[in-house]
Amino acid sequence: MAKADNAELVFVPLGGVGEIGMNFALYGYGPANNREWIVIDVGVTFPDPAHPGVDLILPDTRFIEDKLANLRGIVITHAHEDHYGALHDIWPKLKVPVWMTPFGAGLLEAKRQGEADAPKIPVTIYRAGEKFTVGPFEIEAIPVAHSIPEPMSLAITTPVGTVIHTGDWKIDPAPSIGPKTDEARFRAYGDKGVLALVCDSTNALRDGDSPSEQEVGASLKKLIEEAKGRVAISTFSSNVGRVVAIARAARDAGRQVLVLGRSLKRVIDVSSELGYMDGLPEFIGEEDYGFIPRENLVIICTGSQGEPLAALAKLSRDEMKSVALTAGDTVIFSSRTIPGNEKAILEIKNRLIDLGMKIIEDGDALVHVSGHPRRSELKRMYEWVRPEIGVPVHGEAAHLVAQGSLMSMSGIRQVAQVRDGDMLRLYPGAAEVVDQVPYGRVYKDGKLVGSDEAMGIRERRKLSFAGHVAVNVVLDDKYELAGDPDLVAIGVAEADAAGELLEDIMLDAAVGAVDSIPRQRRKDLDLVQESVRRAVRAAANETWGKKPLVTVFVTR
Repeated sequence: MAKADNAELVFVPLGGVGEIGMNFALYGYGPANNREWIVIDVGVTFPDPAHPGVDLILPDTRFIEDKLANLRGIVITHAHEDHYGALHDIWPKLKVPVWMTPFGAGLLEAKRQGEADAPKIPVTIYRAGEKFTVGPFEIEAIPVAHSIPEPMSLAITTPVGTVIHTGDWKIDPAPSIGPKTDEARFRAYGDKGVLALVCDSTNALRDGDSPSEQEVGASLKKLIEEAKGRVAISTFSSNVGRVVAIARAARDAGRQVLVLGRSLKRVIDVSSELGYMDGLPEFIGEEDYGFIPRENLVIICTGSQGEPLAALAKLSRDEMKSVALTAGDTVIFSSRTIPGNEKAILEIKNRLIDLGMKIIEDGDALVHVSGHPRRSELKRMYEWVRPEIGVPVHGEAAHLVAQGSLMSMSGIRQVAQVRDGDMLRLYPGAAEVVDQVPYGRVYKDGKLVGSDEAMGIRERRKLSFAGHVAVNVVLDDKYELAGDPDLVAIGVAEADAAGELLEDIMLDAAVGAVDSIPRQRRKDLDLVQESVRRAVRAAANETWGKKPLVTVFVTR
């Protein structure tokens, strides 16, 4: 590859830097006015109560949509939702080649078959150790350990230097299904010279090394063997290694396994096709549940994050048709709590406790381990790669700053702190933020995708707080009220402290507003409409202390 005149190499995150989730990174190479681009990962994040009704949150890709002629492709590091989950919604805007591992491509196709109108995305398969070219970027897939099959770091080589984009990784000497992190390849790149290390920061605040998945498997085996009744274990659907460890532990304890949850079954189907479930006994179906003695059953289920429609939540509400838990059974949360999900998870735990379940979580025994590197693992990566520039990514501000400090203390000469929307120039000269580009969030809401304003999310938030009042005012040919206005209130308090109906109070305010306007001025129907709206909101606020959304219709 020849270096272009005035060539620059830039890194631009549009998601995942300054937040957990929604990873979307761009690398651009070439002259500033004519760069060629690649996308690394196209992830989602999930809504919280501040986004009522929203299904998914996606990165705003306006910046790269304006440069489609120079966009050469998308490379997915692994098949976690926060790294590939937005492909079906974003690819139709970009329509460029996509590179994925076999497992990632299998999950993408399984998702497509389960989603109406999902696009058929042409995918080129790549595997660990392979090299491929995307525009001016030569890419090698370096296998790493993580909590999903086939995670990859990417060595991205350009005429002006190589960037190691770690993706999600850790160092695990004994993963359940592999791979191990390929120290030799990282060292080989370090020996040749690495311009920049763009590195996962998720666990940069935690000292030491992450425990191995093998240790988690041994701990789960002991818990299953000691349990008196059924054992239900909830984990992340994508953690195939954990599913395999649970299945092995159940087999060794003489128990059979039942799987509950659509996403979990989908992942297991893809994993089975690729050979990751080989050697395990066949799982039983729900129709066999009633014939298995309690002490001989392990249930693997979705719902570790408190999802209200997932299998564990339904079990806690005793809503499943063929399967139920009973007092004395054990429920294990083999997962970490994603921030924001605490309340939903606690509600499920409390329901299970009320049913007489024994709850075991991460603080009680070694039932989960993160798929991300702690500080000792990060320092080993720095020693292998020896980059000129360190760029912390994949984390909130505290994680990014913590890894930045660790990079500096470990001898990395330049550490660049960036956030979503920053354009970081990696070459030439010192690493420097040289521009700010459009970034943000868009929302998948039912069948539509758009901004919070376009999807009505701001108004929906107000509705969830203070409800809605609709008022219909009819004026006769003399601009007098033709009877009392019609008023309908939804999500509004019923009565004041004295028992007077709030609808009556607001109705009186509407009538008073019309009566207060001189008859000649009532010809201005917009004036009448706004006066009634203000009066109804003020009456509600004075009585209730909240201002509902008010819609007024005025006709003559």
